[in-house]
Amino acid sequence: MKYIASNFTLPCGAILKNRIAKSAMSENIGTLSNAPTKTLINAYEVWAKGNPGLLITGNVMIDRKALGEPRNVVVEDYTHFDLLKAWAKTVKGTDVHLWPQLNHPGRQAFGTINKEIVAPSAVPLKMGGVSKIFKLARPLTEEEIFDIIKRFGNSARIMKEAGFTGCQIHGAHGYLVSQFLSPISNIRKDRWGGSLENRARFVKEVYREIRSQVGPDYPIGIKINSADFQRGGFTESESMEVVQFLSSEGMDLIEISGGNYEKPAMVKGSRKQSTFEREAYFLDYIEKARKITDKPLLLTGGFRSVKVMEDALEEGKLDVIGLGRPFCLYPNLAQDIFDEKETCFEAPVPTIGIKLLDKIGGVELPWYELQIQRLGKGKNPKPNLPGIWALLNTIIGMLLKSFLKN
Repeated sequence: MKYIASNFTLPCGAILKNRIAKSAMSENIGTLSNAPTKTLINAYEVWAKGNPGLLITGNVMIDRKALGEPRNVVVEDYTHFDLLKAWAKTVKGTDVHLWPQLNHPGRQAFGTINKEIVAPSAVPLKMGGVSKIFKLARPLTEEEIFDIIKRFGNSARIMKEAGFTGCQIHGAHGYLVSQFLSPISNIRKDRWGGSLENRARFVKEVYREIRSQVGPDYPIGIKINSADFQRGGFTESESMEVVQFLSSEGMDLIEISGGNYEKPAMVKGSRKQSTFEREAYFLDYIEKARKITDKPLLLTGGFRSVKVMEDALEEGKLDVIGLGRPFCLYPNLAQDIFDEKETCFEAPVPTIGIKLLDKIGGVELPWYELQIQRLGKGKNPKPNLPGIWALLNTIIGMLLKSFLKN
């Protein structure tokens, strides 16, 4: 595994010891006051021992008034600083990088756990019957936009002070940064909407604010959609333009993904497809991106077999391999590759027979959250865990958070 095991230097000078990254996955196992739990911290200690080059956390929210899930970790001040330091210490002595994924949900936020939903524009989510659980967002004022930009920088700085070795902006999957980029969710008439230059102003300012607060030698990455896969939405050509200007700004690592809650490509890649089709999910896009940027590229989108990973690196299509769900079932994934214990890391798609939920991956995400909980509690993964347990766990969490909110 010559290429997978090789180290890689980011533009800022930071070094990844190998090319395997655990991409961000929702953990949803913070406390109800949105602090890291021992279970969450333990899970990262388990993963760090598995020897990847980079661990990217699930959503770390920059504002406790804007949660994606009831048990998201929130970092907006020093309230839980000792716990953040304990979380960062999980990689101490391992040379593994640990980056928080910083996020704001925008309109993709449940009304049951948020008193008010804000977004670039008042555009409802179109998800059929599921749409009813999302309130119509209120358009952000310009003052609020600047406040959110500052919050991204503030959260990144606090995480750096706690010991995290870099950070990632969540600019994909239909969350706030992605909402600003999309002409469907952003119909503003001011300098934050309209042309791509205006729609991309928000993410550019977020990057600049973070950079101003963490300094030039601290890694900053972004997760960005290759496209929204919606008619009239954020297109592949627009995504390419955003990649170009983020590269010129100095972004250290660009991760490619795709989709949003309305068109969830991030779960579609595990459906009924051949191994080759699934593993090539975003490869076509990233090959095009490689031609327009010399910045490091990370691809997350269905990698399962070691051979495909190694070939993609050898051919220069990308620089870092991102895996998400397989890390929940194979916590020693990277070391298993280096020791040649495993050649393929399959990740099942749990369902419960409710068509509406199964279609949007409504059980898949919480099912993997439960697997992360098991790791954090010192238990082995359980591939045969019934999907219904994941659904019940989500419902209970929503009810508890809603009760506390009220």
